Amino acid sequence: MDLKNKSILITGASKRIGAEFATAIAAKGAQVAIHYNHSLKEAKAVARAIEKKGGIVCLTQGDLIKPSDCARIVKETVKAFGALDVLINNAAVFYKTPLLQTTEKEWDHTLGANLKALFFCAQAAAKVMCEGAKIINIADWSAVRPHKNYIPYCVSKAGVIALTRGLARTLAPKITVNAISPGPILLPEDCDPLLEATLIQQTPLKRIGAPNDLVNTVLFLLEGTDFMTGSTITVDGGRLVA
Repeated sequence: MDLKNKSILITGASKRIGAEFATAIAAKGAQVAIHYNHSLKEAKAVARAIEKKGGIVCLTQGDLIKPSDCARIVKETVKAFGALDVLINNAAVFYKTPLLQTTEKEWDHTLGANLKALFFCAQAAAKVMCEGAKIINIADWSAVRPHKNYIPYCVSKAGVIALTRGLARTLAPKITVNAISPGPILLPEDCDPLLEATLIQQTPLKRIGAPNDLVNTVLFLLEGTDFMTGSTITVDGGRLVA
């Protein structure tokens, strides 16, 4: 896919890796819809940085746990750019949920934000996408090797991989659907140094990944091939084989 003038919707694009995706894709000449929920200030900052370099962006707000908001952000993207060529389902929540303390509300919130939202965003996108369009879902390496204190999160990301395969079969040959499973990349700013050292020690490549490791993987799925669908690319420094 040639990204120039293509319309790309990225959920959770106001911060962290979502903002990195938006900036890199806009630099390729695409029109980027930056979705945010509560982070309007950060979304505006990303938009200004892109526009300063000549990029074309729009902002769209929504609580993706609500299917109506999923449909609306797709509609707003099409209204702004005239089409929707790519959906990148990046938005997610991540917080500790020890088994004996996890509440129903936490379970529903995690599964809603990390899995239900992706389904309904993809559903809305599929209704308006044309031949050759692409959907990329962000999963997690822990979908395969779950963390004991993050079971709802890991279950949600395992669901993302299953969702990717189901969507790929359903939407072929018109739309390709793939996933990326990151490992330790772009750790939280308040990450405990001891935890970071442990993560590095447990990673065969003995380092934390860089945002560009994920950005380049997204660009590969967009620009590098049109003959992949239903696949999950793991970018984890070797965690799965450790």
